[in-house]
Amino acid sequence: MRDWTRYTSSDEDSGRWQQFRFRDGDIVISTRSKSGTTWVQMICALLVFRTPELPGSLGQLSPWVDHTVEPVEDVVARLEAQRHRRFVKTHTPLDGIPMDDRATYLVVARHPLDMAVSLYHQGDNIDRERVAELTGVPYVPRSRPRPPVHDWLVEWTREQTTPEEQMDSLAGVLHHVGDAWSRARQPGSNVVTVHYADLLDDLPGEMHRLAERLGVDVPDAVWPGLVEAATFASMRSRAAQLTPNTLGVLKDGAAFFRSGRSGTGAGLLTPDELAAYERRVAATLPSDVAAWLHR
Repeated sequence: MRDWTRYTSSDEDSGRWQQFRFRDGDIVISTRSKSGTTWVQMICALLVFRTPELPGSLGQLSPWVDHTVEPVEDVVARLEAQRHRRFVKTHTPLDGIPMDDRATYLVVARHPLDMAVSLYHQGDNIDRERVAELTGVPYVPRSRPRPPVHDWLVEWTREQTTPEEQMDSLAGVLHHVGDAWSRARQPGSNVVTVHYADLLDDLPGEMHRLAERLGVDVPDAVWPGLVEAATFASMRSRAAQLTPNTLGVLKDGAAFFRSGRSGTGAGLLTPDELAAYERRVAATLPSDVAAWLHR
Protein backbone atom coordinates (compact mmCIF):
# COMPACT_ATOMS: atom_id res chain seq x y z
CA MET A 1 0.00 0.00 0.00
CA ARG A 2 1.45 3.35 -1.04
CA ASP A 3 1.52 5.93 1.77
CA TRP A 4 2.95 8.78 -0.30
CA THR A 5 1.54 11.33 -2.74
CA ARG A 6 1.44 10.36 -6.38
CA TYR A 7 2.80 13.14 -8.60
CA THR A 8 2.20 13.00 -12.34
CA SER A 9 2.85 15.15 -15.39
CA SER A 10 2.76 14.59 -19.13
CA ASP A 11 5.97 12.53 -18.90
CA GLU A 12 6.37 11.68 -15.19
CA ASP A 13 4.66 9.34 -12.75
CA SER A 14 5.98 8.86 -9.24
CA GLY A 15 3.76 5.78 -8.90
CA ARG A 16 6.51 3.93 -10.79
CA TRP A 17 8.51 3.93 -7.53
CA GLN A 18 6.28 1.09 -6.31
CA GLN A 19 8.36 -1.25 -8.48
CA PHE A 20 11.73 -0.03 -7.17
CA ARG A 21 13.28 -2.38 -4.60
CA PHE A 22 15.71 -0.65 -2.27
CA ARG A 23 19.12 -1.96 -1.25
CA ASP A 24 21.50 -0.95 1.51
CA GLY A 25 23.42 2.14 0.45
CA ASP A 26 21.10 3.34 -2.32
CA ILE A 27 21.37 7.06 -3.13
CA VAL A 28 18.29 8.97 -4.31
CA ILE A 29 18.92 12.36 -5.92
CA SER A 30 15.73 14.44 -5.65
CA THR A 31 15.66 17.86 -7.31
CA ARG A 32 13.48 20.29 -9.14
CA SER A 33 14.26 20.55 -12.82
CA LYS A 34 17.36 22.60 -13.75
CA SER A 35 18.58 22.75 -10.15
CA GLY A 36 21.79 20.74 -10.43
CA THR A 37 20.45 17.24 -10.96
CA THR A 38 23.04 16.09 -13.50
CA TRP A 39 25.81 17.81 -11.54
CA VAL A 40 25.04 15.85 -8.37
CA GLN A 41 24.53 12.64 -10.35
CA MET A 42 28.03 13.14 -11.75
CA ILE A 43 29.46 13.80 -8.29
CA CYS A 44 27.85 10.60 -7.02
CA ALA A 45 29.21 8.67 -9.99
CA LEU A 46 32.71 9.97 -9.31
CA LEU A 47 32.47 9.06 -5.63
CA VAL A 48 31.04 5.60 -6.32
CA PHE A 49 33.52 4.62 -9.05
CA ARG A 50 36.45 6.77 -7.75
CA THR A 51 37.51 7.56 -11.32
CA PRO A 52 36.50 10.07 -14.00
CA GLU A 53 36.26 7.18 -16.47
CA LEU A 54 32.70 6.04 -15.99
CA PRO A 55 31.63 2.54 -17.11
CA GLY A 56 28.72 3.88 -19.13
CA SER A 57 26.60 6.93 -19.87
CA LEU A 58 25.35 8.81 -16.83
CA GLY A 59 21.73 8.33 -17.86
CA GLN A 60 22.15 4.56 -17.97
CA LEU A 61 24.09 4.42 -14.70
CA SER A 62 21.66 6.73 -12.90
CA PRO A 63 18.22 6.51 -14.49
CA TRP A 64 15.25 8.79 -13.87
CA VAL A 65 12.79 6.40 -12.26
CA ASP A 66 9.65 8.52 -12.78
CA HIS A 67 10.24 9.34 -16.46
CA THR A 68 7.61 7.62 -18.57
CA VAL A 69 9.62 7.75 -21.81
CA GLU A 70 10.90 4.25 -20.95
CA PRO A 71 8.89 1.32 -19.56
CA VAL A 72 9.41 1.10 -15.80
CA GLU A 73 10.07 -2.62 -16.09
CA ASP A 74 13.13 -1.90 -18.24
CA VAL A 75 14.42 0.73 -15.83
CA VAL A 76 13.97 -1.55 -12.82
CA ALA A 77 15.59 -4.50 -14.58
CA ARG A 78 18.65 -2.38 -15.41
CA LEU A 79 18.90 -1.24 -11.79
CA GLU A 80 18.48 -4.77 -10.49
CA ALA A 81 21.40 -5.86 -12.65
CA GLN A 82 23.73 -3.18 -11.27
CA ARG A 83 26.33 -4.50 -8.83
CA HIS A 84 27.83 -1.13 -7.87
CA ARG A 85 26.29 1.20 -5.32
CA ARG A 86 23.21 2.60 -6.99
CA PHE A 87 22.35 6.30 -7.39
CA VAL A 88 19.06 7.18 -9.03
CA LYS A 89 17.34 10.37 -10.09
CA THR A 90 13.90 11.82 -9.44
CA HIS A 91 12.28 15.22 -9.84
CA THR A 92 9.60 14.25 -7.32
CA PRO A 93 9.45 15.80 -3.83
CA LEU A 94 10.24 13.42 -0.99
CA ASP A 95 6.58 13.11 0.01
CA GLY A 96 5.96 11.55 -3.42
CA ILE A 97 8.45 8.65 -3.22
CA PRO A 98 9.13 5.88 -0.68
CA MET A 99 11.37 6.89 2.22
CA ASP A 100 13.57 3.89 3.03
CA ASP A 101 16.00 3.76 5.95
CA ARG A 102 18.57 1.96 3.79
CA ALA A 103 18.92 4.90 1.40
CA THR A 104 20.38 8.40 1.54
CA TYR A 105 18.36 11.15 -0.10
CA LEU A 106 20.20 14.12 -1.62
CA VAL A 107 17.88 17.05 -2.25
CA VAL A 108 19.42 19.76 -4.42
CA ALA A 109 18.08 23.31 -4.47
CA ARG A 110 18.79 26.40 -6.55
CA HIS A 111 17.59 30.00 -6.38
CA PRO A 112 14.07 29.61 -7.82
CA LEU A 113 14.41 32.50 -10.27
CA ASP A 114 17.64 31.09 -11.70
CA MET A 115 16.07 27.65 -11.91
CA ALA A 116 13.06 29.11 -13.74
CA VAL A 117 15.21 30.95 -16.31
CA SER A 118 17.09 27.73 -17.05
CA LEU A 119 13.77 25.90 -17.32
CA TYR A 120 12.54 28.48 -19.84
CA HIS A 121 15.58 27.95 -22.08
CA GLN A 122 15.45 24.19 -21.63
CA GLY A 123 11.90 24.25 -22.96
CA ASP A 124 13.21 25.23 -26.38
CA ASN A 125 15.66 22.32 -26.37
CA ILE A 126 13.14 19.53 -25.76
CA ASP A 127 12.00 17.53 -28.78
CA ARG A 128 8.35 17.33 -27.77
CA GLU A 129 7.35 15.21 -30.74
CA ARG A 130 9.93 12.61 -29.63
CA VAL A 131 8.65 12.77 -26.03
CA ALA A 132 5.11 12.25 -27.28
CA GLU A 133 6.24 9.29 -29.36
CA LEU A 134 7.88 7.65 -26.33
CA THR A 135 5.15 8.38 -23.78
CA GLY A 136 2.12 7.86 -26.00
CA VAL A 137 0.74 11.26 -24.98
CA PRO A 138 -0.45 13.12 -28.11
CA TYR A 139 1.76 15.98 -29.25
CA VAL A 140 -0.02 19.34 -29.26
CA PRO A 141 1.98 22.12 -31.00
CA ARG A 142 2.02 25.56 -29.40
CA SER A 143 -0.82 27.73 -30.65
CA ARG A 144 1.28 30.89 -30.28
CA PRO A 145 4.94 31.83 -29.79
CA ARG A 146 6.41 31.74 -26.29
CA PRO A 147 6.55 35.10 -24.54
CA PRO A 148 9.93 36.76 -23.90
CA VAL A 149 11.78 35.36 -20.90
CA HIS A 150 10.93 38.38 -18.70
CA ASP A 151 7.20 38.07 -19.30
CA TRP A 152 7.31 34.32 -18.84
CA LEU A 153 9.25 34.66 -15.58
CA VAL A 154 6.82 37.22 -14.14
CA GLU A 155 3.91 34.90 -14.94
CA TRP A 156 5.82 32.00 -13.34
CA THR A 157 6.20 33.94 -10.09
CA ARG A 158 2.49 34.78 -10.06
CA GLU A 159 0.92 31.51 -11.21
CA GLN A 160 -1.55 30.11 -8.71
CA THR A 161 -1.28 26.33 -8.77
CA THR A 162 -0.35 23.45 -6.50
CA PRO A 163 2.74 21.22 -6.41
CA GLU A 164 0.58 18.29 -7.46
CA GLU A 165 -0.63 20.17 -10.54
CA GLN A 166 2.73 21.70 -11.54
CA MET A 167 5.86 20.38 -9.84
CA ASP A 168 8.06 22.93 -11.63
CA SER A 169 5.91 25.88 -10.59
CA LEU A 170 7.02 28.27 -7.84
CA ALA A 171 4.62 26.49 -5.50
CA GLY A 172 6.23 23.19 -6.45
CA VAL A 173 9.76 24.49 -5.89
CA LEU A 174 8.95 25.91 -2.46
CA HIS A 175 7.17 22.75 -1.38
CA HIS A 176 10.02 20.52 -2.55
CA VAL A 177 12.62 22.55 -0.65
CA GLY A 178 10.55 23.18 2.46
CA ASP A 179 9.66 19.52 2.86
CA ALA A 180 13.27 18.40 2.42
CA TRP A 181 14.59 21.07 4.81
CA SER A 182 12.23 19.88 7.54
CA ARG A 183 13.15 16.22 7.04
CA ALA A 184 16.91 16.91 6.89
CA ARG A 185 16.87 18.57 10.30
CA GLN A 186 15.24 15.69 12.14
CA PRO A 187 17.55 13.64 14.41
CA GLY A 188 19.24 10.80 12.55
CA SER A 189 17.87 11.98 9.20
CA ASN A 190 18.97 10.28 6.00
CA VAL A 191 18.12 13.43 3.99
CA VAL A 192 20.93 15.78 2.93
CA THR A 193 20.28 19.23 1.43
CA VAL A 194 22.65 20.56 -1.23
CA HIS A 195 22.66 24.09 -2.68
CA TYR A 196 23.65 24.84 -6.26
CA ALA A 197 25.46 28.01 -5.13
CA ASP A 198 27.65 26.01 -2.76
CA LEU A 199 28.66 23.71 -5.61
CA LEU A 200 29.67 26.80 -7.58
CA ASP A 201 31.50 28.43 -4.68
CA ASP A 202 33.30 25.43 -3.18
CA LEU A 203 33.06 22.33 -5.33
CA PRO A 204 35.90 20.44 -3.54
CA GLY A 205 34.41 21.19 -0.13
CA GLU A 206 30.92 20.09 -1.17
CA MET A 207 32.27 16.89 -2.72
CA HIS A 208 34.14 16.09 0.50
CA ARG A 209 30.98 16.81 2.53
CA LEU A 210 28.90 14.49 0.36
CA ALA A 211 31.55 11.78 0.49
CA GLU A 212 31.43 11.95 4.29
CA ARG A 213 27.64 11.83 4.42
CA LEU A 214 27.60 8.89 2.02
CA GLY A 215 30.35 7.04 3.86
CA VAL A 216 32.64 7.03 0.82
CA ASP A 217 36.41 6.85 1.34
CA VAL A 218 38.39 8.35 -1.55
CA PRO A 219 42.22 8.21 -1.60
CA ASP A 220 43.82 11.66 -1.39
CA ALA A 221 45.71 11.17 -4.65
CA VAL A 222 42.45 10.57 -6.52
CA TRP A 223 40.62 13.69 -5.35
CA PRO A 224 42.03 16.29 -7.80
CA GLY A 225 40.99 14.27 -10.83
CA LEU A 226 37.49 13.73 -9.46
CA VAL A 227 36.99 17.41 -8.68
CA GLU A 228 38.21 18.44 -12.13
CA ALA A 229 35.82 15.96 -13.75
CA ALA A 230 32.92 17.54 -11.82
CA THR A 231 33.56 21.09 -13.01
CA PHE A 232 31.02 22.66 -15.32
CA ALA A 233 33.56 23.03 -18.13
CA SER A 234 34.62 19.40 -17.90
CA MET A 235 31.05 18.13 -17.83
CA ARG A 236 30.06 20.27 -20.80
CA SER A 237 32.99 18.85 -22.79
CA ARG A 238 31.57 15.37 -22.13
CA ALA A 239 27.96 16.24 -22.92
CA ALA A 240 27.43 13.19 -25.12
CA GLN A 241 28.11 10.89 -22.18
CA LEU A 242 26.60 12.96 -19.37
CA THR A 243 23.50 14.63 -20.82
CA PRO A 244 20.25 12.80 -19.94
CA ASN A 245 19.45 12.17 -23.60
CA THR A 246 19.70 8.41 -24.04
CA LEU A 247 16.42 8.27 -25.96
CA GLY A 248 16.89 11.45 -27.96
CA VAL A 249 14.47 13.77 -26.16
CA LEU A 250 16.82 16.77 -26.44
CA LYS A 251 17.48 18.61 -29.67
CA ASP A 252 21.04 19.54 -28.66
CA GLY A 253 22.86 17.68 -25.90
CA ALA A 254 25.56 20.33 -25.50
CA ALA A 255 22.92 23.05 -25.03
CA PHE A 256 21.74 21.22 -21.91
CA PHE A 257 24.77 22.72 -20.13
CA ARG A 258 23.76 26.29 -20.98
CA SER A 259 25.73 28.58 -18.63
CA GLY A 260 25.81 27.26 -15.06
CA ARG A 261 25.63 30.77 -13.58
CA SER A 262 23.70 32.09 -10.60
CA GLY A 263 21.99 35.44 -10.12
CA THR A 264 20.55 36.00 -13.59
CA GLY A 265 16.90 35.46 -12.65
CA ALA A 266 16.49 38.28 -10.15
CA GLY A 267 18.14 40.70 -12.57
CA LEU A 268 15.32 40.21 -15.08
CA LEU A 269 12.64 41.53 -12.72
CA THR A 270 11.80 45.11 -11.83
CA PRO A 271 12.07 46.06 -8.12
CA ASP A 272 8.28 45.81 -7.74
CA GLU A 273 8.15 42.42 -9.47
CA LEU A 274 10.99 41.13 -7.31
CA ALA A 275 9.33 42.42 -4.14
CA ALA A 276 6.08 40.66 -5.06
CA TYR A 277 7.99 37.43 -5.60
CA GLU A 278 9.75 37.77 -2.25
CA ARG A 279 6.45 38.38 -0.45
CA ARG A 280 5.04 35.19 -1.91
CA VAL A 281 8.07 33.18 -0.81
CA ALA A 282 7.95 34.71 2.67
CA ALA A 283 4.31 33.67 3.00
CA THR A 284 5.22 30.06 2.15
CA LEU A 285 8.63 29.26 3.66
CA PRO A 286 10.10 29.92 7.12
CA SER A 287 12.64 32.74 7.02
CA ASP A 288 15.66 30.49 7.59
CA VAL A 289 14.72 28.24 4.67
CA ALA A 290 14.06 31.22 2.39
CA ALA A 291 17.40 32.79 3.34
CA TRP A 292 19.23 29.55 2.54
CA LEU A 293 17.38 29.12 -0.74
CA HIS A 294 18.19 32.67 -1.90
CA ARG A 295 21.83 32.78 -0.87
